[in-house]
Amino acid sequence: MFLTSVQLLREQWIRAKYERNEFEFIEKQEPYSAGYREGFLWKRGRDNGQFLSRKFILSEREGALKYFNKQDARDPKAVMKIETLNATFQPAKIGNPCGLQITYLKDNSTRNIFVYHSDAKEMVDWFNAIRAARFHYLQVAFPGASDEELVPKLTRNFMKEGFMEKTGPKHTEGFKKRWFTMDDRRLMYFKDPLDAYARGEVFIGSKENSYTVLSGLPPSTQGYHWNHGITIVTPDRKFLFACETEAEQRDWIAAFQRVINRPMRPQEYAVEAHFKHKP
Repeated sequence: MFLTSVQLLREQWIRAKYERNEFEFIEKQEPYSAGYREGFLWKRGRDNGQFLSRKFILSEREGALKYFNKQDARDPKAVMKIETLNATFQPAKIGNPCGLQITYLKDNSTRNIFVYHSDAKEMVDWFNAIRAARFHYLQVAFPGASDEELVPKLTRNFMKEGFMEKTGPKHTEGFKKRWFTMDDRRLMYFKDPLDAYARGEVFIGSKENSYTVLSGLPPSTQGYHWNHGITIVTPDRKFLFACETEAEQRDWIAAFQRVINRPMRPQEYAVEAHFKHKP
């Protein structure tokens, strides 16, 4: 049984205070706010699923987190802009007590990177460095915002994850089991929980913009599927999902309802427009 992200962070806070005496001796504190961090993390391969050591560089000056496939490589394999960067501890999903899932947007689609380090402190230091970089970025992007307003935007945990079944846009295709991740207003589905890219993404807007969640499926729904259906109504189409248990159905509906009941912010209208113009 792995520690939760809260337990992992709390443990490192306690060790920092009582073992490493970082609260007493300022020089011992990790320079999260230095604006630069470099090191090696074990990264899961996109295609073969193997974890290999990769060099990572976080640079506030460049506004990006980069990783390199080879130690002496000049060009990075991927450049992740701090603007869209997120990090969340996922030990159970990754199968490592220090597993971290990093996400960012590439061509307005979510890209997942799964990493870990054998040293919990090292992994927590990377997590805090990403949060510090995000904080400095947000201070520039939203100069009038208070620290209290910015802190919740640094990193976020997913609202809900789990398996559901889905059918296609015609509602006549067979239902397929997929792993779903709800990241605020982005509902993504994957063939496998550790896939690098989603098979598809759905934008979940607000009730004021004609988004609705309904319990059950339309009577005309075809094909074998799990018994506990959910229908998401958007201005463009209906999305049909099915849950294995009634409890899962209730949890998913509650998660959808929380987002739908929240009015959309101005920047979320731009995200919605990107979804409508996807090929």
